[in-house]
Amino acid sequence: MGFMNRDLTNLTVSPHKSIREAIALMELSKLGIVLVIDKDQRLMGTITDGDLRRSALAGGLITDLVKSILEQKTGSLFAKPIVASAGTDSVELLKILEERSILHLPIVDEYDRVVDLVTMGDLINQQNEPIQAVIMAGGMGMRLRPLTDDLPKPMLPVGNRPLLEIIVNQLKESDIQNINVSVYHESNKIKDYFGDGKDFGVEITYSSESQPLGTAGALGLMSVPDRTTLVINGDILSAVDLRAMFDYHREHKADLTIAVSQQDFQVPYGIIQCEGSYVTSLSEKPLLHYFINAGIYLLEPSVYALIPEGEKYDMTDLINSMLESDLAVAAFPVREYWIDIGEPEAYEKANEDMSEGRINI
Repeated sequence: MGFMNRDLTNLTVSPHKSIREAIALMELSKLGIVLVIDKDQRLMGTITDGDLRRSALAGGLITDLVKSILEQKTGSLFAKPIVASAGTDSVELLKILEERSILHLPIVDEYDRVVDLVTMGDLINQQNEPIQAVIMAGGMGMRLRPLTDDLPKPMLPVGNRPLLEIIVNQLKESDIQNINVSVYHESNKIKDYFGDGKDFGVEITYSSESQPLGTAGALGLMSVPDRTTLVINGDILSAVDLRAMFDYHREHKADLTIAVSQQDFQVPYGIIQCEGSYVTSLSEKPLLHYFINAGIYLLEPSVYALIPEGEKYDMTDLINSMLESDLAVAAFPVREYWIDIGEPEAYEKANEDMSEGRINI
């Protein structure tokens, strides 16, 4: 086997294009990579999904140029792209991918011009590593009353389906079929709707809280898993790429990865900085950028040892305990659509966005 003869139209980008354009190409190809080329088609570098998200964490903007990400990689192990020569056989291509622990391998000719791209999935029948999921669906939804007086918050309709059904379908589409739903308020309405999950193409079990246990406490009711677990709050509507998040989690060798969403806050006043009694600077109505907890997590089995059994315990408690224990906690920036429907205004916006086609899940 030589190479795959892929159409490079949606895989190559100039260093002088914006990061927004690189993201658009990556979403078209769905391969998690774009190849940066010069005017003569010579390979200058590669940008992966993880590179884009790390750039966001470092304060990069989607209006920045692609070359800024290549500059960020200068001096790292990935500054110079790993490539193979045109005509390399499949055995050697697979060997390079495995030995270098990479998923993509650009193919270049004798002048370093890109002629193709090979992925690990092209060469072997790759099975996605199994992940199990836990959906936290026990909240009372106090801020959404009276809508949640007799209905669990995750069962509120978004578009023409309960939000929880949208989440279950997203998990199935990401090849996650083993799902535990943690329930408390009006739990029978969830159990009666989903049953064992067979009608939805998944396998569903339930953990019933006798009292509210917080955003992590319900995990203490479950047996310690033998694989990575995705935990998602049942009031989150998002188009986040869960498999990309899993790859990012693995790449960073994290014990826990937390999805984060960038939020901007316009301060309505001038902000004054002081040193002692003297003013050192004044910023007029600055725009501040924050990463907030997006309510989606990946946990390794070892993390469960920190979760108390049958006690109220939030994810913030768990993460702080992990940080104190020097365990690896990674942040995965969500660039896709994301909204927490916990407030009436947000719930109304989610339905608006769904009906007007601003989100397609």
